[in-house]
Amino acid sequence: MPIRRLLTLVIAAGLGAAAAQGVTTLHDIGLATPESVLYVPGADVYLVSNINGAPVEKDGNGFISRLAPDGSVIALKWIDGAAPGVALDAPKGMAIAGGVLYVADVTALRMFDAATGAPVGSVEIPGSTFLNDVAAGPDGTVYVTDSGLDAQFQASGSDAIYAYRNGSLSPVIGGPELDHPNGITVLSSGALLVVPFGGSKAMYQVSDGAIGATQPLPVGQLDGVVVLPGGDVLVSSWQSSSVVRVAPDGGTDTVASDAPAPADIGYDASRNRLLIPLFNDNAVRIVPLG
Repeated sequence: MPIRRLLTLVIAAGLGAAAAQGVTTLHDIGLATPESVLYVPGADVYLVSNINGAPVEKDGNGFISRLAPDGSVIALKWIDGAAPGVALDAPKGMAIAGGVLYVADVTALRMFDAATGAPVGSVEIPGSTFLNDVAAGPDGTVYVTDSGLDAQFQASGSDAIYAYRNGSLSPVIGGPELDHPNGITVLSSGALLVVPFGGSKAMYQVSDGAIGATQPLPVGQLDGVVVLPGGDVLVSSWQSSSVVRVAPDGGTDTVASDAPAPADIGYDASRNRLLIPLFNDNAVRIVPLG
């Protein structure tokens, strides 16, 4: 068989397998530097935060899109930083607590009505430079990471994690040992699980204001983190352009590859789907999980 014909068959088989698995990449729908995808179960929608420019530029043009699970756009600029009365510069991580959507936005934690998108508050975090991800605990406490980076993605020295509850902001932990904390989630134990964007290839827990258990990983430059119902953890890696699954026993496997600059991933629990914002491609990839 001619080599060209053989290659054609191999490529076609690969594409057929991907289609059978239902992997979908949403291109050309108006997204602009998408950084985070959040599944909202009650509304059954995907929220996508769009930096729309430089990650630390306070330019007032960030927006949050509202998508249907079939990939159609419900509202491209559901929350629009350019609209009157709305402050949103370079939105990144998102979480919902008590009917409020919390969004990390450069040096401020923005708050919006989770049902309507109307602004309901904002708190500046003094000394922060690169607020990145947000997670909500079962008691309503909202946690936000500061990756400690500047406009050139160089260390700014502000690495920290903060807690916000009932209008009060307090530091949880800070320091260079956090290694540019990026993705964050709250474990059932109450500990925080953090993945860093720095040089270390490991995720770690934070409890009682200190770093606790650390789990080495085969990949680095970590961004998003999701804990699945069975206890497995999904982590996105810019270094490997992939998303890996980490089992409770520490074993790992790759669930998505060829995903350049995979940012703050989300999880659709209703459909068992991984949601990957492709930061540099202005796209979101939907990957069914086996």
